[in-house]
Amino acid sequence: MYLNKFYVAMIFSVLLSADLCRAQDCSKVPNYEKLKAAMTSAVKQGQGGNGGLGNQEWGTVVNRDGVVCALVFTGPERGSQWPGSRIISAMKANTANAFSIDNFALSSGNIYSSAQPGGSLYGITLQPNPAVVLVGDPQKFGQKDDPMVGKAPGGVIVFAGGLALYSKDGKIVGGLGASGDTACADHVIAWRARHELGLDNVPMGVAPGPSDNLIFDIQDGQSPSGYGHPSCKGGKPSEEIIKDLTNKIPSGPHH
Repeated sequence: MYLNKFYVAMIFSVLLSADLCRAQDCSKVPNYEKLKAAMTSAVKQGQGGNGGLGNQEWGTVVNRDGVVCALVFTGPERGSQWPGSRIISAMKANTANAFSIDNFALSSGNIYSSAQPGGSLYGITLQPNPAVVLVGDPQKFGQKDDPMVGKAPGGVIVFAGGLALYSKDGKIVGGLGASGDTACADHVIAWRARHELGLDNVPMGVAPGPSDNLIFDIQDGQSPSGYGHPSCKGGKPSEEIIKDLTNKIPSGPHH
């Protein structure tokens, strides 16, 4: 009996370790260097290319299990970006990954209208795990060993800046979140970064393309499509830039 219990415990330990390894597998999503380069390149387009305030950004990539694989900032130091946007970028990445599948993508901003009072997804927003997002040495924030790396922050956020990541064969592999500017500018930056990373093979979405682009159809508080996102205040408007994204930076399996 003792040996049986011993072997059962040993097998359970091996299986648990294997599950943890699978959950932390980041081989299908960008590493720190690739994410940093793509986010920095996107931010360099400035207000003219992205709209918004022209701010520096935080960017987070999660794998399909919602585990953070890389977290970066684009400015010269971590204080060059809004500190609160570090956590928000992780939540956006988690949201896009959590609500997209192989044959259908939803960006975090596509969920906005249905998450409002009276909407079919009202109450879907969730706070992140404080034991993951509120701990660790701030000196490591945005570095290769950021305290969030290897952990699942969770959280659901319903404004723009989170996009699902799709491999060349159209399989979802995780999510990307960008934060640090207006939500609309964050969306443009995430869109550019995802394209540069070659992970924008979006199979289907609710927006024209079809894609997971933002839809601006809210009138008198109602979105006819059910997927509308509000216009963003502050800085240069991004709406016209966003409407033209599927023409200038198209996503889809034709890549």
